Amino acid sequence: MPVFAYKALQGDGRAIEGEIEAGGRHEALKLVEGRGLRPIRMAERNGVAKPASRPAPKAKEPAKEAKKESKPAAASAPKFSLGGPGKITPRILENFTRLLASLLAAGVPLSRALTIMTREAATPLAGEKWKAVHDGVVDGLSLTDAMSRQPDVFPRVYVAMVEAGEAGGFLDVVLGQIADFQAREGEMKSKVINALLYPVIILVLAIAVLIFLLVFFIPRFQLIFSGFGGQLPLITRIIVGVSEFMRSYGLLGALGIGIGLFMLRSWFASEAGRRSWEGGILKAPVIGPLVAQFAMSRFCRMLGTLLGAGVPLIAGLNVARRSIGNQILVDAVSNSIDRVKEGKQLGPSLGDCRELFSGATLEMISVAEESGRLDTELVRIANVTEGDLDRQLKTDVALAETLMLFLIAGFIGFIFIGMVIPIFSLQDHIK
Repeated sequence: MPVFAYKALQGDGRAIEGEIEAGGRHEALKLVEGRGLRPIRMAERNGVAKPASRPAPKAKEPAKEAKKESKPAAASAPKFSLGGPGKITPRILENFTRLLASLLAAGVPLSRALTIMTREAATPLAGEKWKAVHDGVVDGLSLTDAMSRQPDVFPRVYVAMVEAGEAGGFLDVVLGQIADFQAREGEMKSKVINALLYPVIILVLAIAVLIFLLVFFIPRFQLIFSGFGGQLPLITRIIVGVSEFMRSYGLLGALGIGIGLFMLRSWFASEAGRRSWEGGILKAPVIGPLVAQFAMSRFCRMLGTLLGAGVPLIAGLNVARRSIGNQILVDAVSNSIDRVKEGKQLGPSLGDCRELFSGATLEMISVAEESGRLDTELVRIANVTEGDLDRQLKTDVALAETLMLFLIAGFIGFIFIGMVIPIFSLQDHIK
């Protein structure tokens, strides 16, 4: 009779592993469910079943204080950084994580591995940060506590994943998963930056050209027109009026815009301001769906990664929700986590988060949960979503480029026509 190796969740959310004999995969799932377990992975294995199952070490929930947290999104929101000598870049952190995972997997003790990391640091600042973590571990702190003392280097999501792996006894596996996750995140952010770079350059050049025309070019035409008298056309008078306003009050206007941006930034830093901004972004016609797709992809990849590493479902959900990056969506997922704690399945529990999960996605999650392949299905959903997001982003950016070029041509054409029309009437004024 075939032997199936399974991984399932107990009622308290702990993971348990074992083997069972059954006539087929469906029968094996039924037998595991008959034991009061919720299978998350089932694979056929050649050989004889082990007499008893081996429960995975209990991982304490990294988000035990989830209800008390009020600003998880701000800490986990994506940061686009160009790097520099004064900070640890995402690339440096990824290399640190991957090498530390390799050293631990090879059996190197943690303190010695951190010593090697300090010696092989890419920059002097990185060496100082790794040494601080090493000193904390040597002084008796856990790796989680030592990293949490460096919030400018290790994001809260990173620390929470390390905490789950450290508590469960599979730190090297979790660190490897974190490195893979960081690589995917970096690739996705690079695609977004590259897609937006060209439109931003066009916009900056367009603004610079318009300012030059209005401040330096138009006044010279104005001197020519004023010498002939007569009434200028309406379109010309509008352009001349805008030019005079910019020359007279341009600096004050720029100062006012700067003060307004500073006040707006301070408002965004507040809880109410951030929530209002994030809610408005989600309701935006084009940007909103893209932000929701990106958040859903991060959530699914993070949760699938954690489940694949052996983190219990509840603990994985508490960590994954921090990766979403939008407080409105974080709150929605938090309500779903409460229902999972009550014993409900993950798919139906996420049903209220329609901003993140479509009906088809929820159905795929439910089927994967029933068939014991939730971790792999979540990663697959993340891959598919990122592919769709990449294609949609390219399409939207192409449309934005066309629209911006059209608007730029319209503004410059408007100024050109406004300046050329009076020239045709100069002969009448001369006569």
